[in-house]
Amino acid sequence: MSGTQIRLQQLFNAESGRSFITAFDHGQSLPMPATSGHPITLLEKIIEGGPEGVLVNPGILRQGAHLFARRGAPVPVLRADWCFLDEKDKNELGERYRVLTSPAEALALGAGAICMYLIYRPTDGGMFADNVNAVAKAAQEARRVGIPLIVEGTLWGLRNVDRKDPESLATVNRIAAEMGADAIKTEYTDAETMPRIIETVGDIPVLTLGGAKGDEQAVRDAASGAIKAGAKGLIFGRNVWNTDDVVATTKALTAITHAPQEA
Repeated sequence: MSGTQIRLQQLFNAESGRSFITAFDHGQSLPMPATSGHPITLLEKIIEGGPEGVLVNPGILRQGAHLFARRGAPVPVLRADWCFLDEKDKNELGERYRVLTSPAEALALGAGAICMYLIYRPTDGGMFADNVNAVAKAAQEARRVGIPLIVEGTLWGLRNVDRKDPESLATVNRIAAEMGADAIKTEYTDAETMPRIIETVGDIPVLTLGGAKGDEQAVRDAASGAIKAGAKGLIFGRNVWNTDDVVATTKALTAITHAPQEA
């Protein structure tokens, strides 16, 4: 077993084989609500809820390193890139994508995995080509240094009308699998189409994202639907840390993630 495989398995619960990861990487590219308070105080609450992993940016990992430096702590997953997609002012600001951290740098910071975007069908085809090239290079380096790469396959490109189109999601995630992703983060569609999307990537674990903050019951229904459809876990952000009770929300979603499934 390689270092990559060892670190990847540390993200998954030994009994259920699934993982709940809290995404806390929004401050790098999205406005954070003023009520969110001190980031490390919020990170403490996220970790108290008991997720298998927490997705963070380099600065927060540096500030909160002590919270991960103990037995039983969640695995820090590092956001290694940045994107800016502005639908209102796209003529002025356009679509932008940049790599900010290498796999080796992530490993040196103490990360157990890295996460990178793969943004399908942006207005500028050159952006997609650059994105593909960056992810492919990162996959090669990640394997050399022994850190797993989670590729977040999205339809955030401004050419997309439906960001949950099953055919397009199947395409972008298959590209991610072909480039060497160790795990995939993507949208949950529905009970009928999600199993087919998961099947297109082979044996690579697929985890579904939470998206914008939504109704509590709708969020839990989507979480349950994803697991029943065959997802190996969830990576939820605003629907965890932007709730009234972060700890209780995390525990509820973790319970859904690890609930026994009918054969």
